[in-house]
Amino acid sequence: MTIATTSTWVRRTESVLRPDPSRVVARLFLPGQEMAALGVSRSEAVIHRALALTDEEVDEELSAVYDSFSTRHRGLLSTWESHFSLLEHRVTDHEPPSLARRRLIGAYFTQEYSVEGAALFNPSMALHPDQTGLPIGSVRFVMTVRAVGEGHISSIELRTGTVSASGQITLDPPPTVAVLANARPTSYVRSAFENQLVDMWGDRTNSDFVLDALPEEFSRDELDVALQNLRDQRLTRGAARRTIDRFEWIAGCSYTVEFPPSSHVQERVLMPRGPSETQGMEDVRLIRLADADADGEADYVGTYTAYDGDRISTQMIRTRDFRTFTITRLSGPGSRNKGLALFPRKIAGRYVAMSRADRESNGVTTSDDLQHWDEPVLVQTPREPWEIVQLGNCGPPIETEAGWLVLTHGVGPMRRYGIGAILLDLDDPTVVLGCLAQPLLTPDDDERDGYVPNVVYSCGALLHGRHLVLPYGSSDSATRFAVVDLDPLLAELATSPAPPTTDEDHS
Repeated sequence: MTIATTSTWVRRTESVLRPDPSRVVARLFLPGQEMAALGVSRSEAVIHRALALTDEEVDEELSAVYDSFSTRHRGLLSTWESHFSLLEHRVTDHEPPSLARRRLIGAYFTQEYSVEGAALFNPSMALHPDQTGLPIGSVRFVMTVRAVGEGHISSIELRTGTVSASGQITLDPPPTVAVLANARPTSYVRSAFENQLVDMWGDRTNSDFVLDALPEEFSRDELDVALQNLRDQRLTRGAARRTIDRFEWIAGCSYTVEFPPSSHVQERVLMPRGPSETQGMEDVRLIRLADADADGEADYVGTYTAYDGDRISTQMIRTRDFRTFTITRLSGPGSRNKGLALFPRKIAGRYVAMSRADRESNGVTTSDDLQHWDEPVLVQTPREPWEIVQLGNCGPPIETEAGWLVLTHGVGPMRRYGIGAILLDLDDPTVVLGCLAQPLLTPDDDERDGYVPNVVYSCGALLHGRHLVLPYGSSDSATRFAVVDLDPLLAELATSPAPPTTDEDHS
């Protein structure tokens, strides 16, 4: 029997977040590729047919489609106008269309996309920046969740709620609309580019030529000037085009977005934008970083897996207000593969993170700047029957008086997942103080079925008093919640010393 089936200190709650297919965003729709027989664009053909409509037909159709869709979106007319502007160059040999016709043409090139049509799972939880107006002993939380829509594309959503002094979870009413962010100018860091170029194993001659022309922090305009200088020397510099492409790719992976001030936190959806994440932004592990500024404000930082349909990479998202977000790509051996999870504060002057660089074991890696991560130190390898296939973390480490509490996940027979725990030394987290032999949670009967069966998985829990609030995804479909009493968990870890971990175990 597992701990979860025999213990009274691990309690599942009735709270469940299920995907809502009615939450949709309005995205650009391009109907097909070039017409093979005629050699003309489908888009151009659609535009010409729309231009042939009478004014009465335009007004009637625009009114009908707006009445049908406007309650499902914010700023739908502006979206249609924006989409028309992307196709406006195809309006040839015709007088400028009226505003109504522009909007209708934009509507023909717009589609609804259900961001959570397939699943809503793999949550992480942190203290909300606004803790005002709460009963004594209660806290407000903000939670990231992974939403999966058409084409198995993952996006990042937000949810909020409260936890009472007794550990009771109350979720805020779910949002009814989804709001997308707008791009904002961003700045770049030269050392981050340099480290990523090292990971790519390219010829350094051309990349150093570009980097040497840039200050430590630079703008897009400054990057354009440096790249143009390389283009001007392309005849005498081999592989200049490849170097330029690499700089453009790295720059595309680093961006800033901002949501409208009128939007609510829960309405905001971060959809893939950079070239490394075209097929998904997966499994954010969110922390409230302890390094506050002079005003007492702290950064919220999350690591996540970016997927481009072929390769995965680890990226980082930062915000202070959950309205403006900055995304960067990480580098170094410690950031390889999935599941980098940051510690909430520095240790011995360095940033620290859990790493699964080898795809199956838990390690600890460090960084000077949160961007480049060193070779990890192995701390836990698969040993128990329930974790033989692979191990990983289930979110950022949590500081307790006994040590760093790290929730883990293990994969066993029939690809069944379980959530376990280890305890690391506060001053030296490469030292394992305790390790549960059995998982805290395995899938209940009503959690076994879903998009990926037999999975329980979390990206981060919240410690409130002596309660560990544990949100978790069930079978890659929905989000559920459990509450774990901290004291018996620490007592169990104290009597479950970790087996020795050596390089031979890892080989």
